[in-house]
Amino acid sequence: MESQGTTVGTVNRHSQLGLTDGQVIDMYRYMQLGRKYDERSLLLQRAGKINFHVSGIGQEAAQVAAAFALDRQNDYFLPYYRDYAFVLSVGMTTRELMLSVFAKAEDPNSGGRQMPGHFGSKRLRIVTGSSPVTTQVPHAVGFALAAKMKKKKFVSFVTFGEGSSNQGDFHEACNFAGVNKLPVIIFCQNNQYAISVPVHKQLGGKISDRALGYGFPGVRVDGNDPLEVYRVVKEARERAIAGEGPTLIEAMMYRLSPHSTSDNDLAYRTKEEVDENWKKDGIAAFRTYLTGLGLWSDEQERDLAAEYNLELKEAIAYAENAPFPKPEDTLLHVYDDSGLKGGA
Repeated sequence: MESQGTTVGTVNRHSQLGLTDGQVIDMYRYMQLGRKYDERSLLLQRAGKINFHVSGIGQEAAQVAAAFALDRQNDYFLPYYRDYAFVLSVGMTTRELMLSVFAKAEDPNSGGRQMPGHFGSKRLRIVTGSSPVTTQVPHAVGFALAAKMKKKKFVSFVTFGEGSSNQGDFHEACNFAGVNKLPVIIFCQNNQYAISVPVHKQLGGKISDRALGYGFPGVRVDGNDPLEVYRVVKEARERAIAGEGPTLIEAMMYRLSPHSTSDNDLAYRTKEEVDENWKKDGIAAFRTYLTGLGLWSDEQERDLAAEYNLELKEAIAYAENAPFPKPEDTLLHVYDDSGLKGGA
């Protein structure tokens, strides 16, 4: 099944989806916050302030749209390492993300232990991710199984890249979710490259078509069209809550930045290819849409840029000055010592 979007223009599409003007403006703000955070992190790494950064530039529109289509007060989220715009949309702050990239003790994700992009927040129901790619997919299915067993009205939402769709974890998770009709949304961000391997060397067909073999719907959607992504994810959530089982969504997009700060992307793709895909950037298209409806202006854009520049400056200053983990903290959060403290 393939979802067909419409050309971005001045026709009000968001009202038809039940989104208010305020909500779509908030969506745009989160897209820009994810982009600005990402760009600033790249600069910090180049300046030698932080060691490593994995970029998600080009994927923000789909991430924010998906977050807005979910229940951000009750659902469980299992993002992968490019999902800055997503985790910001569900409640993480730029300060928390900067504490992570600076590897500081206050980092809420891992206490400064993990590499950047390993998100985790019990408060926000962001399930801690591991370094081996795709392991988050069976974990998401486990959370969905818990929802069904406990008769709770939440879904689990998991993201991954198209390279991960070839891992055994993906197929085993899809099979188990399909057999048990679990409330999980399996969201592939197909950004065309698994590090340096182009999509035509990874896949013999559509990822979304694989859902058929596991007995549930698969949808391919334009990941640069946030309103269409919102519609598809919202429908998938409604199906899941109604007991109709999982949905596999393949959001088509392009990774506009290198794989990471350790990567020379022009060793495996051309500048012309990247430049051509910049013309399809979902953030720019969504700004054009909002401007065409009179909901956004150049003055608002300037104000937003100034607001985010100040926010990021403050977040960086805080993270730079925050303490590093102490050597004696190494074993914290590794073992369950509740019994030693008289806990249950």
